[in-house]
Amino acid sequence: MDGFEEIQKPDIEIFRMYMPDIAAFTESGHKPGETVICTGKIKHVGSTYADQWEYLKTNVPENRIHECKLTLAAPNWYHLRYKEGKAYPKSVYASDAEYFADIATAYQTELNILYEHGLRNVQIDDPNLAYFCSEKMLAGWKEDKSNSKPADELLDEYIKLYNDCISKRPADMHVGVHLCRGNFVGSRHFSEGGYDRIATKLFQHLNVDTYYLEYDTPRAGGFELLKHLPKYKNVILGLIISKFPEMEDIEEMKKKVYAAAEFIAEGNHETQQEALQRLGVSPQCGFASHASRNAVVHSDMIAKLKLVRELADSIWPGEP
Repeated sequence: MDGFEEIQKPDIEIFRMYMPDIAAFTESGHKPGETVICTGKIKHVGSTYADQWEYLKTNVPENRIHECKLTLAAPNWYHLRYKEGKAYPKSVYASDAEYFADIATAYQTELNILYEHGLRNVQIDDPNLAYFCSEKMLAGWKEDKSNSKPADELLDEYIKLYNDCISKRPADMHVGVHLCRGNFVGSRHFSEGGYDRIATKLFQHLNVDTYYLEYDTPRAGGFELLKHLPKYKNVILGLIISKFPEMEDIEEMKKKVYAAAEFIAEGNHETQQEALQRLGVSPQCGFASHASRNAVVHSDMIAKLKLVRELADSIWPGEP
């Protein structure tokens, strides 16, 4: 994509140091060795993901390609981390709205290309949206005098950006978003805070089909917010931790799934069984989200995935 440049050893002053990922780097003694920043007009000039998708297709039977999913980077990733006025030159974009418009156009083009290659299931990985649940981040935002708008207003703008990015997707392209809390060196997470603070906007204003939510530790909060989930949307509960090898108790996991279903049923005036049809289970995040690895080995990963399958089979027997 034209308009972005990788910067080596960037000036630390361009970053919002209270952003959870930036804070995690600096608190652990690291400094951002490189970052990507907008330096010119943003334009899609070739697919970033098509080759990866084509490779994935070679590893599955043809009749199951439609089940495969590809993950994409969040459209706001190289915006939130930078102080206001540092994400792009004012000589290139006069406002966030102009910048976001070109980002959205690029995503629309990429999704169309991937659709033509046969992709029907997209997941966007976004730690940034979860940052708006973090009291620590929100406190830092208020203290930062360079911010000209409240954090909630920026969240609204990001939701509009997402909706614009996926506004031209074909009807049979499924889009989900994973609200990740980050996996860093030593199996460390970035942020904390329940989803409750953003639940209404997340479920009712963001035009995705499925939400992949991390529920592996108490820092994620409870399931009450799932009352806000509309009937036509789905939630995948990330109950199995991917950072550590300890195995979860399957009976405890089942209780959590049924508890989540009860809240969805209550919010939509439906039965628990109906609510269960819009739920799924998964690991809370990927196993290989950092080059330095997490505190799990290959056999741990296999065991965790088998546990996910066993848990799913115990709740939805005979279903994929």
